[in-house]
Amino acid sequence: MSEPVEQQSNPTVVHVARPLEPEKPVLSAEALRRHERSKDVYPFLNLSEGEYVISAVRRHPIGLVVPLGLGTLLIGIALSILFNYGAIVETFSITGGFADAGAAAMPIWAFVAAIAFGMFVSWYVYTSNKFFLTNESVIQEIQVSLFSRQEQTVSLSNIEDASFTQHGILQQILNYGDIRLSTEGDETTYRFSYVAEPKEHIARLNNAVEAFKNGRPVDD
Repeated sequence: MSEPVEQQSNPTVVHVARPLEPEKPVLSAEALRRHERSKDVYPFLNLSEGEYVISAVRRHPIGLVVPLGLGTLLIGIALSILFNYGAIVETFSITGGFADAGAAAMPIWAFVAAIAFGMFVSWYVYTSNKFFLTNESVIQEIQVSLFSRQEQTVSLSNIEDASFTQHGILQQILNYGDIRLSTEGDETTYRFSYVAEPKEHIARLNNAVEAFKNGRPVDD
């Protein structure tokens, strides 16, 4: 009795032709106009074709009160010492110091310059941290230090949850707080602090995410 012979079938090969370049979406004249305007207003943002900024989240000035206030106080004390140096030396019978105000001027002015520079760095870093909502993504500009900067971009399709928090009566009275975004898949969390009017920004962001995921136009 002979064994059955297995029949081998040749696999069917299907050749799919792909265009050399992907087909570009049709952009409306309004989208192109807003894209060009966003590029002019925010030249530092890396916007894709047809992407435009819906809102720029600003930080509340309350975050600058401590560094700028403390710096101003220290500068005021230093200048007061400089302009009243003679009287201070005589009143407290200070010995072993500078002979007069002229000799004390250089180190005091150096101290004032250092404090002023520190105040500028604090202001620059604080105000350079920015958060933008576009019709396609969320872009966060992170200024870590004077010469260290990075950018994070999250597509609206990847945002799973967006919320805000306000702790304490001061944050509620002055209407500022933190906003938090979590993404799907890698479960990365993004935070942005000292946000002015966080509830309004989160409502606008959630509406944009819902519209984007459902294929509707994302607008203000």
